[in-house]
Amino acid sequence: MLNIVVDENIAFASTAFNQFGKVTLIPGRKITNSILKNVDVLIVRSITSVDGNLLKNTKVKFVGTATIGTDHIDFEYLKVNNIYFADAKGCNAYSVAEYIVAALLNLAVKFDFKFQSKSIGIVGVGNVGSKVAVFAKALGMNVLLNDPPLKRIGDKRDFVDLDEILQCDIVTIHTPLNLTGIDRTHHLFDKYNLSKLKDGTIFINTSRGAIVNNLDLINAIDKKNLKVVLDVWENEPNFNEDLLRKVLIATPHIAGYSFEGKVNGTKLVYESLCKYLEVDFTFDFKLDKPQNSNLDSEYEDRIEITLNKIISAIYSIKKDDDKMKKSYVMNFQERLEYFDLQRKNYPTRREFNNYTVNSKFMNEEVKNLLKKLRFNLS
Repeated sequence: MLNIVVDENIAFASTAFNQFGKVTLIPGRKITNSILKNVDVLIVRSITSVDGNLLKNTKVKFVGTATIGTDHIDFEYLKVNNIYFADAKGCNAYSVAEYIVAALLNLAVKFDFKFQSKSIGIVGVGNVGSKVAVFAKALGMNVLLNDPPLKRIGDKRDFVDLDEILQCDIVTIHTPLNLTGIDRTHHLFDKYNLSKLKDGTIFINTSRGAIVNNLDLINAIDKKNLKVVLDVWENEPNFNEDLLRKVLIATPHIAGYSFEGKVNGTKLVYESLCKYLEVDFTFDFKLDKPQNSNLDSEYEDRIEITLNKIISAIYSIKKDDDKMKKSYVMNFQERLEYFDLQRKNYPTRREFNNYTVNSKFMNEEVKNLLKKLRFNLS
């Protein structure tokens, strides 16, 4: 029987993996080398650094991460020690894209602008960025794409240089965190590149905190009057309190935390483990429909207001922001613990395609847009 350690915040953590052996659930930041001495399988999230310090002199031969990012994984160590690795690329792409839509609708209503007047620059156009591009086009924005690695391998989409992206009304980041090499993204948005943004730019980061130099961003917000949405922070959970006070929408690394995104992450690692062990898939990941999946809405005088009312009814990004900003009054240790507690106790959030909107009083433009955002219509 295998000994399996799983991050306790992974969906179906015990029930999906107990067919393989004994499952022990542990908070991700408390998984240590001593705990893993007699463990065969380790399944983590991005908060656990998987390297020699963690795995040395353990029995671990399979590592899975239920995340799309892999910057917390030491691939060289896994390769040298013949440890099988599985990730969950793409698992929560729709969740992050829907978070972007919710954030932009919130700002469109708050600052009274129309999407058709805006350009959006997307930095990184993989699983997540591609879906953001589809949604942004549906909303009527002029969409510009930047992804040097994809361009080099012959992706046929039209890409532009980063300097052109920096002149967009909205800039959103969807790249992995690369610490070195030609595609280094660590502090890609530093003092120099942030200074190129237009005054009043909406700046969004839902990828990795260290892609943006957070200290430089504080200064840029003041100098450029930036409207910032941050879901990821340098040195999480020890985020910069001064930056939190200047950000319009702040959340604790939960953009990808839809229930479907979490379950997809578990499912992809589960399937990889089944293949590794050469056993059949037996766990059923089928999800029930959410309660109150039928939504009523009437068309307002602006499409942005209509959509914001519909989406706020199923996901209020403002509530996430309000919770995050409660940490203003906390001391250092309380803030660290509160960041993780928000994630651990995050309420169930379902994706748009689970909901049906009563479209009886809507025009064709709104109906078509809702369909493109993956809503069902009645």
